[in-house]
Amino acid sequence: MQGESVEQVLPELTYNEAGLVPCIVQDAETGEVLMMAWMSAESLALTLERGETVFWSRSRQELWHKGATSGNTQKLVDLRYDCDADCLLAQVHPAGPACHTGERTCFYRSLLEE
Repeated sequence: MQGESVEQVLPELTYNEAGLVPCIVQDAETGEVLMMAWMSAESLALTLERGETVFWSRSRQELWHKGATSGNTQKLVDLRYDCDADCLLAQVHPAGPACHTGERTCFYRSLLEE
């Protein structure tokens, strides 16, 4: 958020009709995409406050601090937003796998593999 304060940027973000914005999570060291999850204004503020990712769980309809029960937290290194201000990119240092299946990334399957 170079050149702008968090307070300036937050109102500029475009949330969907459910009040959510997609957040791509990327390993800050390798560049690997780990997962995609949804953030509300509250989970975004908590992420910035805690320095670890906090999302909005659509299935449970509650805040979800990634790794709170598994220990697989994601330490925030940088949080960026795209040119349309409707998608976030969280660059993190993961403390374990991102996927609930135990895979390092949620994107471990390919449609092109035979």
